[in-house]
Amino acid sequence: MKNIFQLLVSSLLLLAVVSCKKAENKDFFQGGTPPALSADRTGAIPLAFATQNDEAITLSWTNPDYVFSTGISSHDVSYLVEIDTTGANFTNPNRKSISLSGDLSLSITQSQLNDYLLNQMVLTPAAPHSVEIRVTSFIGNTVPLSSNVLKFASVVPYVIPPKVNPPSSGTLYFVGGDQFLGAWQNGGTYAHQNQQFTQLSSTLYEITLQLTGGDNTTGDDQYLFVPVWGDWTHKYACKKTADQPADGGDFGLDFSDNFPGPLAGGTYKITVDFQRGKYTVVKQ
Repeated sequence: MKNIFQLLVSSLLLLAVVSCKKAENKDFFQGGTPPALSADRTGAIPLAFATQNDEAITLSWTNPDYVFSTGISSHDVSYLVEIDTTGANFTNPNRKSISLSGDLSLSITQSQLNDYLLNQMVLTPAAPHSVEIRVTSFIGNTVPLSSNVLKFASVVPYVIPPKVNPPSSGTLYFVGGDQFLGAWQNGGTYAHQNQQFTQLSSTLYEITLQLTGGDNTTGDDQYLFVPVWGDWTHKYACKKTADQPADGGDFGLDFSDNFPGPLAGGTYKITVDFQRGKYTVVKQ
């Protein structure tokens, strides 16, 4: 019996020692090589509506070969391809970012790149722009590794139809719940001048007005845009009020849900961009 007890104690001690050694055997990050980025063209990237389905550019980069204390990692590496205007040093909030996992190349069509330039980066169409591209690699919580920067001296985005059709009436009105003038228009046909947007261009409208903050989950604190005052045949709205940020986002023609009002009262500027299909609500 004594021998059995001694054997059991010895086994437990051995197990404890082995467990401690395993716990100390951690996998430490030791480094990697920044990915080397290349492209199939240099200087300029041609874009045209007639060839919009053709390739604009193909990017390729090397594996950063992340090394840990146990050796080179076999896990998929995540990559972030960034396109920005020259000189912004990839700090422009409108830069285009594309996330990939495991891939070592990316092909972008002319229509895709044109969309990035116009609707994400908000660059002027039919005018030359210089852009820069880089790729950054990640794996877990390791330090990100950024590639060399490719510079393209001339990219000219072409004009495309707006993402959301502007009102054919040429007018746009802000209408909302009981906290607003007109209170969902009350079924009336009169127009409040201070609820009519100013048309800045064929695709851009803007208005500044006083909004009362509150519980924007109720109809009293929500609003819509209509092209004709007193007419609900068409309206500009969002897909789902609960998922829509109070400071703006995507919108569409005849979407089902109201825009949520701001939680804090004050004077706000609302800008509706039909070209990009986005609106913004900024407190003044």
